[in-house]
Amino acid sequence: MNRLSHVLVAIVLAVAAAACGAAAPPSGDAEVELRWYCCLGTGEQAEQVKAQQKVIEKFHAAQRRIRVKLEVVPYNSARDTLATQIASGNGPDLAGPVGVGGAAAFHGRWLDLAPLIRSSGFDLSPYAKGSADLYRIGPVQEGIPFAIYPSTLYYKAGMFEEAGLAEPPHKYGEKYTWPDGRQSEWNYDTLRELALRLTVDKNGKDATQAGFDPGQIVQYGFEPARDDLRYQGAAFAAGSLDTGDGRTVKIPDAWADAWHFFYDGMWKDRFIMTGPVFDSEQFNGDGASFFSGHVAMSVNFLWSTYGVAGAGDDWDLAAMPSYDGRTTSPTSADTFRILAGSKHPAEAFEFLTYLVGPASQELLSAYGAMPARTAYQDAFFAKLAEQFTHKVDWQVAKDSVAFADNPHSESYTPKYNQTLTILGTYRSRWMTKGGLDMNAQLKEMRQEIQDVWNRS
Repeated sequence: MNRLSHVLVAIVLAVAAAACGAAAPPSGDAEVELRWYCCLGTGEQAEQVKAQQKVIEKFHAAQRRIRVKLEVVPYNSARDTLATQIASGNGPDLAGPVGVGGAAAFHGRWLDLAPLIRSSGFDLSPYAKGSADLYRIGPVQEGIPFAIYPSTLYYKAGMFEEAGLAEPPHKYGEKYTWPDGRQSEWNYDTLRELALRLTVDKNGKDATQAGFDPGQIVQYGFEPARDDLRYQGAAFAAGSLDTGDGRTVKIPDAWADAWHFFYDGMWKDRFIMTGPVFDSEQFNGDGASFFSGHVAMSVNFLWSTYGVAGAGDDWDLAAMPSYDGRTTSPTSADTFRILAGSKHPAEAFEFLTYLVGPASQELLSAYGAMPARTAYQDAFFAKLAEQFTHKVDWQVAKDSVAFADNPHSESYTPKYNQTLTILGTYRSRWMTKGGLDMNAQLKEMRQEIQDVWNRS
């Protein structure tokens, strides 16, 4: 190829790049390509992928040197795929959005952002107080605040009205008022009493009445978030299986009480559905039973808005119940993390700050996530108000952030993945088998986890 041909090819390539909205790198400055790995958390839905590609295009248009390639791996296989990439020395530059638990599965693999935050002068003050701590694992600052999903109590107002019961409190610290004027602390004992009255069989009998048929329930009073036993425990109180020495397992008392509550609610009190019922077509509304419209109350993260329309147009949000005088709102916290093995950490940090900064509102909208940046929260809830036209008390979600679990229920523990497998085994057993001795179960669970931790 002669010199003129080279010139013509260069012109063609430049025109093609401009047509695609991509700027060529400045002369003499090598182009850096970053790999953005998704989806250890949310991000794989078609509209989300489109939004992610759009922010990449805007980033390309705003500067010339850094190119970003999005890698979308379905959530169900994302952890295994990333582990394989890292083991082969072919890991991406950054990953996300990913929560505390997803990141903990790769403990020690994330870059400490603290030096880059200091050297760049990145300002953390616009974010919700304490939110940066959700991404600090020991001495390592793994992430910058991005998306937070506090837990609240979802409930169906129509079911309370039909039962002649007042709705649960919306403000933290308020008491619950019974039809006879009696007031009770808004705690899990009160929730249980309500759940029994709101669990109804096909003949209209509730779970407190004689003749109630537990084999013919058409409406359940309560549904906990059952996908992670640690989250169930944290709804009672923050805690960890690690006593703090990195070697010794202890089940927090609050978690033990929460798991007793869950098990007895299914097999004894009958206001929580068993595993087979939960998996049935009638009650499993897109993976969350509250979405089926047959559950009066449910604890879950704010991201449940993705499917809550299935519950009807009478649902609302209430404050989380307290346990032993204290209230906890387990809070999911997603962000983007840079792999410690990235060959381009400075450029990855530049792109990461773009994602949590200029691109954040577009991405947060696609993910249905509450912004950690406080100035963006009103706009976020205004969009939700447009989506759900009936009155929803979104202030409850804002107020719940102050009660986030610390330590976070998904924080790293020794033998993290093996520990999760054991917890999942016990969760499945409890959901499908009645008549178990829960004290014995918890003792066996603790020992099983301890045995795993003891292995080198």
